[in-house]
Amino acid sequence: MVFHTNSIACADATGKMVYNKISRRTVGPADVHIEVSYSGVCHSDIHTAKGEWGDVSKAYPLCVGHEILGTVKAVGASVTKFKVGDIAGVGCFTDSCRSCEECKDGDENLCTGPGGMQGTYGSACAEAKQPGGVTQGGYSGDIVVDESYVIKVPENMHVAAAAPLLCAGITCYSPFINHGIKAGQNLGVVGLGGLGHMAVKIGAAMGCNVTVITRD
Repeated sequence: MVFHTNSIACADATGKMVYNKISRRTVGPADVHIEVSYSGVCHSDIHTAKGEWGDVSKAYPLCVGHEILGTVKAVGASVTKFKVGDIAGVGCFTDSCRSCEECKDGDENLCTGPGGMQGTYGSACAEAKQPGGVTQGGYSGDIVVDESYVIKVPENMHVAAAAPLLCAGITCYSPFINHGIKAGQNLGVVGLGGLGHMAVKIGAAMGCNVTVITRD
């Protein structure tokens, strides 16, 4: 069984956006159904939409967007981390093999198992996971994702402003943690773009002395 939701999708490699109906799977035992309120624009969306990161011609019309925030509308019977009404987010991937060493270490984005990481949009997958056999992203009214790949958003956060944390934010925060960035250290950020401004904010919040390096 499936249900349908509205989306804005890339019609072709020109990047032209069109209104489109897409299908989502019905909520399974471990699934979270999110009614989407916000989906940030990442440059990855543009590259993918235009086929600049690989051929996606068979996926058009393709709904992109992987900085997704919304309200939990329904949960499966075995879901323990979410309840209806929670604010929840979905980032750059929605599944992985769950059994390779990377997945076991919490690095699902580096999954080396069968099928690898399943991107939030444009990834081939089983029909049962995504009707049509290609994942569709967050420029849509609803999304259904396994709870293991959904992030709970604190109630006191500004929901719309939190969307970029799901891509640009974690892209900066992860290496800061992996490389042991600490308060009082000097942190240089090259460029003040989508990632750069996140690095500045996160670095400052961690107590670093932040310097931006730019040509402008």
